[in-house]
Amino acid sequence: RFEDGTVSFLDIIALKHGFDVLEKLTGGMEKIQQHTFALAHYTYTVLSTLKYANGAPVVRIYSDTDFSSPDVQGPIINFNLLDENGEVIGFSQVDKMASLYNIHVRTGCFCNTGACQMHLGISNEDIQRNLQAGHVCGDDIDLVDGRPTGSVRISFGYMSSFEDAQTFLKFIIATRLSKSDNEIPVQSSDTKLTTESVPDDYPSFNNADILSPIPHISDRELGDDLSVGKSTVNWQPPEAAAESIRAAVCETAVPKYRRGGKPITVTNIYLYPVKSCSAFEVTEWPVGNQGLLYDRNWMVVNQNGVCITQKQEPRLCLVNPSIDLKQKVMVIQAEGMDPISVSLEENTGKETVICESKVCSHRVKTYDCGERIAAWFSMFLGRPCRLIRQSSDMKNTSHQKNTKGLTSAANLSLSLVNEAQYLLINVTSIMHLKEHISARLEEPLETEELIRRFRANIVISAPESFEEEEWAEISIGTLHLQVVGPCSRCQIICIDQRSGERNKEFLQSLSAARGRKTNLGIYLMNQPLHSSFPDVLSVGSQVLPVLKENTEIQPPTSSEEKCSG
Repeated sequence: RFEDGTVSFLDIIALKHGFDVLEKLTGGMEKIQQHTFALAHYTYTVLSTLKYANGAPVVRIYSDTDFSSPDVQGPIINFNLLDENGEVIGFSQVDKMASLYNIHVRTGCFCNTGACQMHLGISNEDIQRNLQAGHVCGDDIDLVDGRPTGSVRISFGYMSSFEDAQTFLKFIIATRLSKSDNEIPVQSSDTKLTTESVPDDYPSFNNADILSPIPHISDRELGDDLSVGKSTVNWQPPEAAAESIRAAVCETAVPKYRRGGKPITVTNIYLYPVKSCSAFEVTEWPVGNQGLLYDRNWMVVNQNGVCITQKQEPRLCLVNPSIDLKQKVMVIQAEGMDPISVSLEENTGKETVICESKVCSHRVKTYDCGERIAAWFSMFLGRPCRLIRQSSDMKNTSHQKNTKGLTSAANLSLSLVNEAQYLLINVTSIMHLKEHISARLEEPLETEELIRRFRANIVISAPESFEEEEWAEISIGTLHLQVVGPCSRCQIICIDQRSGERNKEFLQSLSAARGRKTNLGIYLMNQPLHSSFPDVLSVGSQVLPVLKENTEIQPPTSSEEKCSG
């Protein structure tokens, strides 16, 4: 009776045939229930027995049963990962790490706010506070004041296998047992992960396939890596600088400018004319109302108009766009392909509305750049695709969920970026991370390679690593920029921007070095209170940051991670 129009009689007729095929393939719903519950029970048992050397559990499972009967428990496991101190690791972080292992999990509250409140101990007042902190359904804000806003869920179906369950369990063990997780900034250097006995009498499985016990990792095996971590955990600024910043924090009548220390300068400027393609490095560049001129004005889409990024096509990083302002063209090059040019002059002859990406959940108005460039990209990527450009008469507006202090954020104009007009990273923070990744990979890394992986617009050189996370705003010449939040990294940093090859160790190393989070860099937006900004941003320009209110002079730790806005 809720059908709008003719009843779908063809689908109704098809139901019987569907059930017949399901019966033929599986033997019926009873066997599906037995199979899926066996997988869930096995996974639940192993997860329940995973413990750290100090006895702390690796996971916290949310369930109303003990997985003893399929009559009252379905093949679904809901849980949160914990660190060795019992602190919850945010579901967004777990989701990102799982994607590196080609594992799909569901995260959040699963459209079941009541169960979420009950199992996580979230009160109605907590729900209101989380909303005020910017948390909405479907976002990446997984922790507010250290408490989880949701959890992780895995489900088994009739097509799931024992190997799938083992792959998931090995992912949990690998990410909690890696060397980096025993480095900084965890509390204890001698933390080890152990497994208790796994049931070996399960009739459905071969005993030889049961996960073997996980070996301990000793301090000696970690070697000198621990000393590297300790130097960061114990970091303190020079006393004179600390006192001057503390004094600045106490002055409420004036902005809290960073005082003392070496000057901060811009070392590199990058723009990305085509979204997810290679960077175009410049020494100076015009600034517009959307950020760097022509930054992410174009993007590659599939036949359905959906944006293609390096997550789906890593080879996009091998496409090298460059802008010639004098000739008013963008030249696109790639190995094995003839260079092709695209005019910078707008041509709105073929406009279409497309969905920019599911991450941002917004639509932008664009126009197609023609058959010639579409054929070029299709040939290079080996799949049908097109190049489209954002239309100037309908600019994308800011969709930051929590832009505290950013006046009229909804009216700020964005190009085809995901979050903000600019992304800034600190080369000193990159150098800090480089030590941990090099130790994990056991091979040297080039600083330039790491900088390219993090795909920033502005690269600066500041005296201390991660001090940029304590800034509220910055000035570069007469350009005033508001900090709108940290950049939570995804699997794109695992892609070598020179070859297109993936290596999941990069995201895992960042997570370990940053205390279970994957933040590196800060998002910036033009300060709307200042209408005059420079025509050109140049390498060598001095950066003047303003500190956040109540800034503590200490490095960020796992309990002090800020949620992305």
